[in-house]
Amino acid sequence: MAKPGTAGHIGVMLSRFFGRRPSPRAAPEAPSGTRIYAIGDIHGCDVLLERLHGLIRADAADADSLRKVIVYLGDYVDRGEGSRRVIDMLVAGPPPGFEAVYLCGNHEEMTLSFLEDSAIAPMWMMNGGNATLYSYGVRFGDAATPEARYFAMQKAFRAALPESHLDFLRGLAPYYVEGDYLFVHAGVAPGRPLEEQQRQDLLWIRDEFLDSSADHGYCVVHGHSIVDEPDQRPNRIAIDTGAYYSGTLTCLVLEGDERRFLHS
Repeated sequence: MAKPGTAGHIGVMLSRFFGRRPSPRAAPEAPSGTRIYAIGDIHGCDVLLERLHGLIRADAADADSLRKVIVYLGDYVDRGEGSRRVIDMLVAGPPPGFEAVYLCGNHEEMTLSFLEDSAIAPMWMMNGGNATLYSYGVRFGDAATPEARYFAMQKAFRAALPESHLDFLRGLAPYYVEGDYLFVHAGVAPGRPLEEQQRQDLLWIRDEFLDSSADHGYCVVHGHSIVDEPDQRPNRIAIDTGAYYSGTLTCLVLEGDERRFLHS
């Protein structure tokens, strides 16, 4: 027994009063028998996505007995002129033998918002929405005022957008959980239970989440905030490597307590 007044004795007394300190958190794990492939922000880079799907198929050649899940972290459109083809590829479903989970990014949210309100066009196009419109054959036109031009573009986009693409965009999930991992586009508000998270934070949050060392209850796998290379922290893993300008689309591979990366 530690002597009264010593640091050890004080630690024992605090432990008795508040409860014992938890042991260090174990390494997060994917569910047994499952291999997860999480793909970062695609942003209209259809060629990179096609190449990455090929790398995933090759990587999974030794995993016939495993359940294989591809989790797409959102931001499929904008910035890259292959936006429409990316959606075509995703609507067609994952490679044979894989399950797929499609999460919503803030750029999909802006795309859907434009379909309802053309007034957001300047903000959306400033963030790459012009590339999405172009990929669907929508041009700026020559209406007399910017407002009339945006309204005409909205009408043309509605006409050009296949029903299957609209259904896909409307059906995107805000987050997904597998084992000890939480997959989400942008991140989570620290200190808030998952069931109380706000959609705005899941799709848009940055510094409050990125700067936090809090235990979020899961290891959070996210995109949204660009990194030069995958950024692995105790509480999160960032995998948006800026495909539309870097030429690198990243996939995190999780199996058991192991993790590795594929890049196209």
